[in-house]
Amino acid sequence: MISPMTKYSFILLNGEQEGLLEKLQEIGLVDITRSVKPVDGPSGELLRAVEHRKDLVQSLGKIFFPEELQPAPIEGDLTYATAAALDTLEQLGERMKALEKEAAAAEPWGAFDPELLKKLSDAGVPVQFHVSSAKSFNPEWAQQNAVNIVKEADGKVWFVVAGPDTLPDRVRAPHRSFGAVQQEIAEVQAEMDHEKAILLTAKKRQDEFEAESRERLTQLDLYLAKQAAVPAAENTIVTLVGYAPTENEEAVTKAVEETGVYYLKDEAQVDDNPPISFRNNKFVKMFEVLTDMYGRPAYDGFDPTPFIAVFFLLFFAFCMGDAGYGLLLIIIGLLLKKVDSFKGFAPLVVTLGIGTTVIGFLFHTFFSMDIAEWSIFKGFPFLPAKIAGYDGTMVLALIIGIVHLCLAMVVKTYNATKVKGFANSLGTWGWTLLIVGGTIVGALALVGVLDKAATKWIIIVIGVLSAVGIFLLNDLHRNPLINIGSGLWESYNTVTGLLGDVLSYLRLYALGLAGAMLGKAFNDIGLMILGDGKSIPLWIPFLLVVIIGHTLNIAMCALGAFVHPLRLNFLEFFKNSGYEAAGRTYNPLKKQ
Repeated sequence: MISPMTKYSFILLNGEQEGLLEKLQEIGLVDITRSVKPVDGPSGELLRAVEHRKDLVQSLGKIFFPEELQPAPIEGDLTYATAAALDTLEQLGERMKALEKEAAAAEPWGAFDPELLKKLSDAGVPVQFHVSSAKSFNPEWAQQNAVNIVKEADGKVWFVVAGPDTLPDRVRAPHRSFGAVQQEIAEVQAEMDHEKAILLTAKKRQDEFEAESRERLTQLDLYLAKQAAVPAAENTIVTLVGYAPTENEEAVTKAVEETGVYYLKDEAQVDDNPPISFRNNKFVKMFEVLTDMYGRPAYDGFDPTPFIAVFFLLFFAFCMGDAGYGLLLIIIGLLLKKVDSFKGFAPLVVTLGIGTTVIGFLFHTFFSMDIAEWSIFKGFPFLPAKIAGYDGTMVLALIIGIVHLCLAMVVKTYNATKVKGFANSLGTWGWTLLIVGGTIVGALALVGVLDKAATKWIIIVIGVLSAVGIFLLNDLHRNPLINIGSGLWESYNTVTGLLGDVLSYLRLYALGLAGAMLGKAFNDIGLMILGDGKSIPLWIPFLLVVIIGHTLNIAMCALGAFVHPLRLNFLEFFKNSGYEAAGRTYNPLKKQ
């Protein structure tokens, strides 16, 4: 749910704002309206300093350090020394590549003295270098020229000719011998090891980079908040506006009064466009990241996260539809807890895995095997293969879709009534009564709770009341004829759109079926290879096919199970619930 906000207006002498902001930063509860990007040179420099340290940490993570390498001491500024070592190492790396290329070209020619070659050339006896394929080399060349074969390997012949010649495949003579190049390579490698020793020390102290980054981010946040102050009275006073959850009002008031700053506080209004803070339990909070992907609601809107938490979990599990895959997701989630970069997502992955395991057992599928045929699960209440003559999974997907859309319309009606009042939302009430009420009555009639006569009269009453709201009272401040025309147009859009929305939920059935069929195909291929299982060597290709096949299938299923449930929530549910992402995220001024 959306937390109520209290608006704080601070009025203080110009120059006193920094003390107030530092106090607010300590308590970390007040969102000062400020820019989210650098606004000038100093703020840009702070952001660049943060990004520079982040780049240094990333670069350190890409370097290979030999196990025998010992760290070297770093004197002076750690950041400067690390950046300098990285630059030097990069230059040495480019130099090493050039030397390795030169060494590869000089290696076939072995050891020679370039000075001696120059003297021979000055004396009129130039030495020419040639590289020819073994097939092209003609032994008769040695009868007409002073040919000396240096090396024969890999279908090539390296040879030199003393004196002028017209033989083919002449190449440029190496500038120096292979030994000289090798000696320089060793020197460059020693220099690289020295720089790596410095960088190894930097890597062991990379927590200092993170601490400096947090310090710079804190300074940047404080600076941007300071720049948000509005000058008044010929720049002698400034005003600041901030917001904090009403539940924290006592803590904020106490902190502000300690500064002695004059302030006003009032309940935040929609027109103030206050930041949006959610107040949810641990389960729902895991799914707030999905809501933020679309955008936070307006202050007078509703928090869709509780609905996303339930239905995204259900849809994801439906698309995966395999208890074995669910167990693997649980294991992956538990392993992610040990990885700092991903441990924030670990609870969500575990939760999705649990949901997938439960739905997978309901669908009696374990690594694409039908566990309903296993004797241990006889009598287990699996989903029936057929419901009313149709595929049980398909029918269940449509039922879930209808419930999801009906809930969306109920939410839309509730929110419209809260914001506009009952009288100004009669049109919305009419549609909800017609669709949701009609769905409930139809369901009760299908299961035999209502007989035909009662169903008929209830439907007539619902239809009449809905028609009044849809065609006559959809806008009390408008001409009734215009209301009728508007109602007809809305009826066309709703009827055609709603049918498409319901059918969209068939993707849950289709994705689950596709994953199950592909997994079964890998199982069948593996069993064909294995045969009767008596040949031990055949178990190796069997396991390779099954493991690789299911790994690929899990990856594809997980991608579809993330994207399509997200679409059903962001498109079908949000459209029918009237959700609009018009708010901004609550971002309190605090120490990073």
